[in-house]
Amino acid sequence: MARMDYAALFAATPSPYLVLAPDLTIAEVNQAYLDATRRTRDDLIGQHIFEAFPDNPADPEADGVRNLNASLHRVLVSREPDTMALQKYDIPIVGRDGAFEERWWSPTNTPILGADGNVAWIIHRVEDVSAYIQTHGARDWRAPKQLSEREALEAELYARARELQLLNDELRQAHTRERQVAVTLQEAMLQAPDLARHENVAVRYLPATGSLNVCGDWYDVADLPDDRFAVAVGDVVGHGLEAAAVMGMLRSALSAATRTLARPAQALEVLGLYARSVEGALNTTAVNALVDPRSQLIIYSNAGHPPPALVHLDGTCELLEQATDPPLGARPEHVPRPQAGQNYRPGDTLVLYTDGLIERRGEHIEAGLHRLTDILGRHCTLSPQRMADVLLAQLGVAGGARDDIALVIVRL
Repeated sequence: MARMDYAALFAATPSPYLVLAPDLTIAEVNQAYLDATRRTRDDLIGQHIFEAFPDNPADPEADGVRNLNASLHRVLVSREPDTMALQKYDIPIVGRDGAFEERWWSPTNTPILGADGNVAWIIHRVEDVSAYIQTHGARDWRAPKQLSEREALEAELYARARELQLLNDELRQAHTRERQVAVTLQEAMLQAPDLARHENVAVRYLPATGSLNVCGDWYDVADLPDDRFAVAVGDVVGHGLEAAAVMGMLRSALSAATRTLARPAQALEVLGLYARSVEGALNTTAVNALVDPRSQLIIYSNAGHPPPALVHLDGTCELLEQATDPPLGARPEHVPRPQAGQNYRPGDTLVLYTDGLIERRGEHIEAGLHRLTDILGRHCTLSPQRMADVLLAQLGVAGGARDDIALVIVRL
């Protein structure tokens, strides 16, 4: 089969297309778009879209720029396509300064994601329906007079489309306010004051895609006497505000137990007993690790959580899985939890994470663990901050995943 020439396909497609960079400058345009706007490539390539096509200053109700700008920014944030309602968006007449012609468009904006999961390009596709609208009395649709039955129906459809767009705008604004509240709540619950004293520790939190930015994963860093410190991650079942509320209670309880008790296993035992009294806390998973720089020892205990990884300077990587026990509250009666120790050398890296980082639908968890250790081994010399970014990018979750993700990387 002959290799398809996608550039020629894009150039020849009959629908008008623009390709926009994330800063909304025009990167490419096809012939249909040039024909529809009566522009040349030199007129458009490299121009910001709203400099090339500003609002008509003579139209006090012009809202094309505002509506399109809102749609494009929704695409940049959500990384999802956005279909717009019918738009009246007049465009400047070439060669006549300050003159505009009435145009009606049906636009769709579609993201193209880069390797890091962020939007690399936006495909802006439009259909110019000006001739149809103008032929069927669009000039009178805002105040229809003696229209035929068909024209009245079309006017009604247009009016309902505009009402729907306004309603969608109101819902988006409400969602934005709710999301801002959720973000503030999540940030408050994930505060770790001791973290500021650890330049060698990187943390990341990514909510599940489609969530309000609040979920049940957490991380924590707690300083202990004699230069020791503890790191922990946990995962409450579920998503949303209820899971986040449970997460906040369990995280606080584990932090207090870790600072009070000498052994990570004891702290998880206390957390397990507490979880029995908190609705929605059962089957939470968590791992708690104490780092002792003087003895160069990691002491850890694991309640049903994916195993931490210890990455050595030579690129070898081992999973700390010698003290794994069921999740919180999984046993009907209290049983002491296991604990294990692992020596390390200065320069090694300890990595704790939640299952959203490695699990993929329809795939065995061992495959995800293999990917994790392979990437960590190949990038073992990076700083913790850089390693966190590279790890998320190469696992394809830099922009989020189906499940939320908490990640802690410690340079020992």
